[in-house]
Amino acid sequence: MAKQYWLMKSEPYVYSIEDLERDGSTCWEGVRNYKARNNMREMKVGDEVLYYHSNAKPPGVVGIARVCREAYPDHYAFEKGHTYFDAKSDPENPRWYMVDVEFVSKVDDVEQPLSLHQIKADDKLLDMELIRYGRLSVQSVKKSEFDYVKKLAGL
Repeated sequence: MAKQYWLMKSEPYVYSIEDLERDGSTCWEGVRNYKARNNMREMKVGDEVLYYHSNAKPPGVVGIARVCREAYPDHYAFEKGHTYFDAKSDPENPRWYMVDVEFVSKVDDVEQPLSLHQIKADDKLLDMELIRYGRLSVQSVKKSEFDYVKKLAGL
């Protein structure tokens, strides 16, 4: 199967690109949207990810990550008292999944990412899921979009 490309959103105060750079890799837990979950279940080791800071000023692409472990059950869904606990989730038939991603690179100045405003203003990117579906935390990206965004962001 050919490599796929994705965009994953994280709020910088929850887990920033700097956190990923420091840690090297992390699990991408806590996704509780079925479309985003299904996207993660399609990810393969080696797929590349646009790392996007949401709920930031400005929101935008701040780096590149790579999938380093394919989808597996999000064990936090089974932990009573955990933020991501889901009483309807069952370890025998898990509802929620996560993947692991590793750091690849980041923009020179995280305070000046390739902003959502810049992406929306570019005619070549008007068909991106980021523009069409906005709030989805894990989105597919076409290779041509990925390469173009990477170039615009200086990554």
